[in-house]
Amino acid sequence: MIRWLFAILGGILLGGIVHLVSVLVLPRVATLDAYSRLEPITKLNAVTALPAAAPTGAPMPFMDPAFATAACRYDLSDGPIKLSVPVSQAYTSVSFYTRNDVAYYAINDRSAGRRVIELDLMTEAQHAELPEDEDVTAADRLIIDSPTTTGIIILKALAPEPGLMPQAQASLAASTCRVQSEPAPAK
Repeated sequence: MIRWLFAILGGILLGGIVHLVSVLVLPRVATLDAYSRLEPITKLNAVTALPAAAPTGAPMPFMDPAFATAACRYDLSDGPIKLSVPVSQAYTSVSFYTRNDVAYYAINDRSAGRRVIELDLMTEAQHAELPEDEDVTAADRLIIDSPTTTGIIILKALAPEPGLMPQAQASLAASTCRVQSEPAPAK
């Protein structure tokens, strides 16, 4: 009887270890992650509109057809990124992901409180190099520290009715994501 109990306990323990290792390793070895899916259809450091979600296929899983979606693959090795997203009529959101699909920041039009969501994306080292300036407050400028030098920014604009989809798409088309050419103002 004890022998059966040890066999069952050993099987449960071994199954738990295999499950835990596979859950932790699978995202690192998967070849069709979001970055890899978007790489052939997007430009680096530029906003690219994504095709609308359809029942037959979508560039990313679980895309909502009520949202116009755009993406910016970024690389911070050439300098900080300046992101500007005009707010759409209904709802606009911006989400930041690392190269390995880890979400690290998100903002929407309601929390931004402005007609345009503007922010600077940089690494912690680039942020540390900014000169100190007491005239510019944190409320004047939003700086996001990226944990990695490469990643994805996903922009979404809600079209509450199908007839408003062109307006949501136009809002995202006016967005910019580019490497800052001039030195960024101080924090």
